[in-house]
Amino acid sequence: MIAAVDVQYEEGCGYAACVTFADWTASTATHEYRCRQDSVGEYQPGEFWKRELPCLVAVLALVEPSPEVIVIDGYVWLDGEGRPGLGARLFEAMGGRASVVGVAKTAFRGSEHAARVLRPGSQRPLFVTAQGIPLAEAAEHVGRMAGAYRIPDLLKRADQLARQRL
Repeated sequence: MIAAVDVQYEEGCGYAACVTFADWTASTATHEYRCRQDSVGEYQPGEFWKRELPCLVAVLALVEPSPEVIVIDGYVWLDGEGRPGLGARLFEAMGGRASVVGVAKTAFRGSEHAARVLRPGSQRPLFVTAQGIPLAEAAEHVGRMAGAYRIPDLLKRADQLARQRL
């Protein structure tokens, strides 16, 4: 099972969402999960993961059975030197039990290591990084995900769920 997760913030709360699906080409979710985290920390430049990680761990705790792969909105590795991003921190928090694929919409300074994935209907690439799965394989999977546009449908769905209040 694969899980796509996202988090949105409002008034000091984090709203985390997760959609699970059976395979990379699935067009619909098998399950959807949401949770609210009260009192999330303030955004700190360079420390984004400290705010987002507890929300992701909380929503993933609702998923049974645990996913084999987790797709995040962001980077696993911030640069080619192995500086950890949110995805690497999530991989560690999950005890390495699930691979993590990061799908970022914008280039990050030092992100030359990220695989560029050009999806249908878009002239702008997605930036894919990974831990626990070969980068080329992760990029291929993201390229094959359902959806006619730049952002795959199930990643868009996770974003939409996170934007809804509980």
